[in-house]
Amino acid sequence: MVDGIYILANDVVYHQLVALLNSIEVNAGKNFPICIIPYDDRLELVKEEIQHRDNVELFTDTKAITIWEDFSTKVWQTHPYAWQHWQEDGIPKVYRLGMHRRFCGFDGIFDKFIYLDADILILNSLDYIFQQLNSHDFVVYDFQYKDLSHVYNANSTNLLNIFPQQRLESEIFCAGLYGSKRGVFDEERRNYLLSCLEQGEAEILYMNAPDQTILNYMVMRSGISSYNFARHLPKTEVTGCCVTSPHFQTRNNLLYDRGNQITYLHYIGLKSRLFNSVCDGENIDFPYRELFLHYRYLHEPEKRPQFTTKSKPYKVTPNLATRIFKKLGLKV
Repeated sequence: MVDGIYILANDVVYHQLVALLNSIEVNAGKNFPICIIPYDDRLELVKEEIQHRDNVELFTDTKAITIWEDFSTKVWQTHPYAWQHWQEDGIPKVYRLGMHRRFCGFDGIFDKFIYLDADILILNSLDYIFQQLNSHDFVVYDFQYKDLSHVYNANSTNLLNIFPQQRLESEIFCAGLYGSKRGVFDEERRNYLLSCLEQGEAEILYMNAPDQTILNYMVMRSGISSYNFARHLPKTEVTGCCVTSPHFQTRNNLLYDRGNQITYLHYIGLKSRLFNSVCDGENIDFPYRELFLHYRYLHEPEKRPQFTTKSKPYKVTPNLATRIFKKLGLKV
């Protein structure tokens, strides 16, 4: 039995990938097997980085990539208007098709695995997640269940006919980090899911987060056993994970939530170009920036940017005049 970690990445998120790999090395284990699933063919920097890490390899199973891209395409072709909408917007295939490659882990090299988006830092052991996979097929640790709007089409009149309210309030999850097993979604199960979607259920999918909505549907509709630590841990032990939480305390390059060490920090909502600009020397401030820079330059501190000017906030609130001009469609 081989356990491991999958990360979806390409050169666009190179700086974030390096920070993530270093955080895994320090906080989860130096020799943890890691496989990078390519978002697309922009991989020059990624391949160069892998050469320096004996425990990291590139996912090269083109058959699995084809299987999951075909499956994702078929899913969205069942949707009543997504395909046409994307075509009209000039998107030749599925919107963000590369994001759907995360599903390749279900046909990958690891028996049990944890999938990670590249915009994450690992800040604690992952052993307890792997242990939970001994009794469940799918494991997460997040609070997405509090917000349905980024998972399913909340305006769909069919949503409650497919999933009762109680399940919608308790089972949805963020697709940025999850644990699962190889073979959980085999061909028979994929065909079953497609048949359900073809019968009208595709309407509930949320087209602006195409991979996340599919994964939620796959897990919930197939009926596999799932577990969310955020809903099962005692309130005195549960921690947050999102960069939008301002109250985490930093100690020794780790984060604590009301005294409890958090497992991971997800820089969700922050664009890759922000991280790239900072690494290029632009002094832009964002939450937990120093933590990111610590792990990004862990092994090459001499390359860490030195800022001498006052930092700029990563979000600039437009003034009233700018907002009015923008609303009127005028240039400023």
